[in-house]
Amino acid sequence: MKLPYRDVYEKILPYVPGKPISDVQRELGISNIVKLASNENPFGCSDKVKQALTDAITNLSLYPDGNATILRERLAKKHGLKQKQFVFGAGSNEIITFIAQVFLNAGDESIYAQPSFVWYDTAVRSTGATPVAIPLKEGTHDLESMKNAINDKTKIIWICNPNNPTGTIITKDQQDAFLKAVPSNIVVVLDEAYYEFAQSDNYPESVPLLEQYPNLIVLRTFSKAYGLAALRVGYGMASPEMISYLNRIRPPFNVNTLALNAAVAALDDQDFVQKTVSETKLGLTQLYRAFDELNLNYVKSHANFIWVETPFPSGEIFEKLLHKGVIIRPFMGNWVRITVGSKEENEFLLKALNDVLP
Repeated sequence: MKLPYRDVYEKILPYVPGKPISDVQRELGISNIVKLASNENPFGCSDKVKQALTDAITNLSLYPDGNATILRERLAKKHGLKQKQFVFGAGSNEIITFIAQVFLNAGDESIYAQPSFVWYDTAVRSTGATPVAIPLKEGTHDLESMKNAINDKTKIIWICNPNNPTGTIITKDQQDAFLKAVPSNIVVVLDEAYYEFAQSDNYPESVPLLEQYPNLIVLRTFSKAYGLAALRVGYGMASPEMISYLNRIRPPFNVNTLALNAAVAALDDQDFVQKTVSETKLGLTQLYRAFDELNLNYVKSHANFIWVETPFPSGEIFEKLLHKGVIIRPFMGNWVRITVGSKEENEFLLKALNDVLP
């Protein structure tokens, strides 16, 4: 007897995370391993976070603050918004799921770039809506084609900026022109998971636009520059009305106490964030120089990773480097995504690349 699985899940594959270090150690018997697959912070997290986690352990028998009150207050002050303009999730990917569930019905359409963050596709398909993937143009969002794909069925447009996995950005002028062209009844999601790394004069400041565009939602995360990937805490900023609907399906206590306390402490240590950003820039320069010497094609990045083309299919170079103790992220064709590590981790990667490249 067949169980009543929903038809839409026939076309959805499970999310595949970067291969864990422990798996490689167990499978290949390699002890010295560098993981550059998941855009994690190679510099760890703030010492203030570690102290906050220690202090929070005494309250593990109690439910978390379901309102995320202290974190909400701190972020409202930081961004100049009202406290009711925030929604919190176990990572921003959970909020992506909320958005799809709130705004999409079966038969609706949702537009995003390809390649981009893979969770958009999963979130859209799970509602029974139809994903409309628009190929990148010269490595970044083809906003003109995305605009032309809008029709009466379009309900959500996702823009990952900087884009994952290419590290490219859309500029302030491009974003402004696009938002003006999108009908006001279509939700536009600006996924800015790598915001802190995108220190370019042309990169848009999206939060001030929330007052002008009630159909806009901006996503941020503590997983990358703040180094809290293990704790899973992200947030969305939008109009109070939109937030009220997202909160209707947000599970109770979805962000745990340790994550909430860590995020508050992380906000209090912007020096750590700036050090992470500065060291990442140095790492990008280190890798650019080496990739030039190796004659590898790559895209200049505004994030903490690089989109690189090698002479091998992505799965093949992944396996070759894996056996050298380096974990990267294979994608499509000959293109892979490589996280910027510490100086020592980058050197380890480059030595492995020199060994396996023809």
